[in-house]
Amino acid sequence: MTTLSYAAAALAFFFLFMLLITSWRGRLYGLLLAIACIISSIWAAAIAGLSYWDYSDPLLPQILEILRNAALTTFLITLLGPFQSGKTNKTFPRIRPVVTAIALFYLVCLVQTITFSHTTTTSADSDQLGSSFEFLTWVTMAIIGMILVEQYYRNTPHEQRWGIKFICLGIGGLFVYDFYLYSDALLFRKISPDIWAARGWVNTLIVPLIALSAARNPKWTVGIAVSRRILFYSTALFGAAIYLLLMAAAGYYLRFSGGTWGAVFQLTFLFGAIVLLITVLFSGTTRSWLKVFISKHFFSYNYDYREEWLRFTRTLSEEETELKIRVIKSLAQLVESPAGAVWFKSEQNHAYQLIARWNIPYIDTSVEINSHFCRFMQESSWVIDLYQHDSGPQQYAAMILPDWLPTIPKARWVVPLILHGELLGFVVLTEPRSTVKFDWEVRDLLKVAGSQAASYLAQYEATQALSTARQFESFNRMSTFIVHDIKNLIAQLSLLLTNAVKHKDNPEFQQDMLDTVALSINKMKRLLEKLSDGGMHEEKNSLLSLDELLQQIIESKSFCEPRPVLNIIDPNLNIQADPSRLERVLGHLVQNAIEATPKDGYVEVRLGRQSGWAVIKIKDSGHGMNEQFIRDKLFTPFESTKTAGMGIGVFESREYVEQIGGKLHVSSEVSKGTVFSVMLPIAKSMQSPVTPL
Repeated sequence: MTTLSYAAAALAFFFLFMLLITSWRGRLYGLLLAIACIISSIWAAAIAGLSYWDYSDPLLPQILEILRNAALTTFLITLLGPFQSGKTNKTFPRIRPVVTAIALFYLVCLVQTITFSHTTTTSADSDQLGSSFEFLTWVTMAIIGMILVEQYYRNTPHEQRWGIKFICLGIGGLFVYDFYLYSDALLFRKISPDIWAARGWVNTLIVPLIALSAARNPKWTVGIAVSRRILFYSTALFGAAIYLLLMAAAGYYLRFSGGTWGAVFQLTFLFGAIVLLITVLFSGTTRSWLKVFISKHFFSYNYDYREEWLRFTRTLSEEETELKIRVIKSLAQLVESPAGAVWFKSEQNHAYQLIARWNIPYIDTSVEINSHFCRFMQESSWVIDLYQHDSGPQQYAAMILPDWLPTIPKARWVVPLILHGELLGFVVLTEPRSTVKFDWEVRDLLKVAGSQAASYLAQYEATQALSTARQFESFNRMSTFIVHDIKNLIAQLSLLLTNAVKHKDNPEFQQDMLDTVALSINKMKRLLEKLSDGGMHEEKNSLLSLDELLQQIIESKSFCEPRPVLNIIDPNLNIQADPSRLERVLGHLVQNAIEATPKDGYVEVRLGRQSGWAVIKIKDSGHGMNEQFIRDKLFTPFESTKTAGMGIGVFESREYVEQIGGKLHVSSEVSKGTVFSVMLPIAKSMQSPVTPL
């Protein structure tokens, strides 16, 4: 038992020495504590070896014990200050007399032990009686140590005692136990074997106390710099090992008590235990809980900021997923959130639009820029904790939550995306997998990360705008070539007209003229289909009857298959718009529906009124579009599902509809069809009853 107890103490002190020396930054306090630990480790190993091999000469353990006590005493004296205060010589400061006396005492003890070692023993396994003077010497060392510990604790300011109380308890407990050991030996003139054997375990128990104070006290600069990742995997591995040992013991019990079926029970139980262990280890919730637990109980800060920032930047820089989704993931992983969504500023309708979502259902809503909710984030730059808002709304007195926000399942935080003092958007994150205390550290981290994410999104939007501008530039360049082609056609027709005066009676010329005109007409039709006349002069807006406009559009498409059907639910709806421009916009949407629908399908145009809006719904049974294409490409210039399409029509349609104060919505399902809803404000003179569509 003695060998095992002192061997454990030797390993514990050596492990603490390695932690201290690897994190030492040149401070004297940390060096002295590391020296005391390595001497204590060697001393305990020497006693363990003495007990194991039964050496009769205990000289080495005695010398090492004196050195250990001297090292701990030196460490305490250094913390207290070995020099006298007041006016002293700065070059040669005066040492306190009591320090000199303690140093001489230890020197005398060391010389006396080396000189008269044959008359003393500190081994409990020896039958030789120790000298009363020698036991009194060890008792004196313990008393000196206890006094120094008491003085150090008493002279430490009250607000700083939380950092040194554990080491005072540990070193003080060590000297108290030595005092008890040698006082008992002084009384009975022999060391008690039981007290001696338990001394190793006592020394082992005080090591964590010293380590905890070393990690807490910045003055020593001996913080335990253990990697969070290494600690995470070590803790997981240690827990798995303990679990497997317990399961193996339980399996052995089943085999022992199960009779003839014992082996079957054991194998089945062990297989189930291993499957359960693998399931738990690969669980995201378990991993999240373990990370939070380690950060809370082993480190002074909840985050390893170097690792978190590297992971945050790496997530934002990945190319496998879209940037908008990466922004949500990068913020969510800081608080172990499994889902979220991002809203970003839209210059067209002066609102924040949902641009991406991750693991949450779609929310068809937008947030006005001047709403109380957005103004609060703009002015305060706060990360909003919805749980905190529910329990203490007085902290968010100036904020009014939008109605749709509580409908998001388990919504927890709203992170503002602020860049250069401007609120570019915000991210809603759901409740984390494990409990996260929302304190100043989490708030500041999300705030800074939100600003960084805002810069990425702003750069992305600027890049997209620049790309669109370049595409328009290319389009304009293409228009120049088209105009050149039209000019050639005009020249060709002018030449034909000039020759007609001379050859109009020639049958061959007549046939050639007809062929040329037909070819030119076909070419111009194809050119006009591709060329937008947005740069031409537009007429001013006027009061326009939607009934007549839609009838004209349907009549112009009457030769198409399938033939569109007009259904006017609410007649006599008038709006303010340019007739030719609106006819082109609606005609394009109807034409798109016809082209996307097979001949045996249907295309319906429905006109009605809804809450002060004239609603035109263009519904077809065509091939439809998926949600990603609608969100990312439908309203993007030069993106089209048509082989020869240029992707300008739908973009121009939405631009003009929003320009006259309307809205354009689309809903579609692949292989089922599409519905375009054009909502236009009814002229103020119109006062008709509302008819649901």
